[in-house]
Amino acid sequence: MQTCLRLRTIWWPAASAWFYLRNRFMPFIRSVLHMLWMMATVVPFAFAILGASIFIRGNPLWAMARAWLRTAIAGARVILGIRVRVRGWEHLPTGENSAAVLLVKHQSTLETFLLPSLMPHPLAFVFKKELLYVPFFGWAMSRLDMIHIDRSQRSQAFSKVVSQGKELLARGVWIIMFPEGTRIPRGEKGVYKAGGTRLAIETGAPVFPIAVNSARVWPRKAFIKYPGLVDVSIGPAIASEGRSPDEMMREVEAWIEAEMRRLDPDAYPPKP
Repeated sequence: MQTCLRLRTIWWPAASAWFYLRNRFMPFIRSVLHMLWMMATVVPFAFAILGASIFIRGNPLWAMARAWLRTAIAGARVILGIRVRVRGWEHLPTGENSAAVLLVKHQSTLETFLLPSLMPHPLAFVFKKELLYVPFFGWAMSRLDMIHIDRSQRSQAFSKVVSQGKELLARGVWIIMFPEGTRIPRGEKGVYKAGGTRLAIETGAPVFPIAVNSARVWPRKAFIKYPGLVDVSIGPAIASEGRSPDEMMREVEAWIEAEMRRLDPDAYPPKP
């Protein structure tokens, strides 16, 4: 009995220290290293995009931006231990100028880097214009084919989304939007706004719902990230012809939320 007590006295603090190092300290160190990696890479890429934008626009400039996004994702894989698994590639259109509006579950910053690095077409985000003032990152975004809006002028903002969206979709640039509008904590559901489906109906483009369980490894508004697997699930196309925006968004919401429960069941309470 005394021997067991002595062993417990020795090994319990050691086990506690190991648990702390493995689950707290190392993720913090990895997160610091990843932040430094992001800072060290975004500056030269931003200057390269700003300089190149004097001479080129469109897809060549997008290719430069996507190279940085893939660099950021590679850093997340190597430094943070974040792996990615994608399902549903077969649902995406294959034509060079095929149109698509991607409506994505938004849990963390990760998917804003991940989706453009994965998709076979250039993507145009719809975002608030204040992001253009973020040093380096926002400056580079201002040179790309994106749709930035003034939220204080809602009616004019949507008209701009439709007009720019039609032009970009005709060139084979896909539009990506987060229907909940902001990052949502793991296991929760935000309010799905119908802007994305309104755009799809106005332009005749199909909608593709996408579920991403990124908050398992990259929690909302958190500095510390954790190693693990992120699942990206691409849903079947939802045709926009003859639909109403609200009805169509309810279908998008139902698919995404059901898929989120399948991808991350531990985050959701069982249904009564």
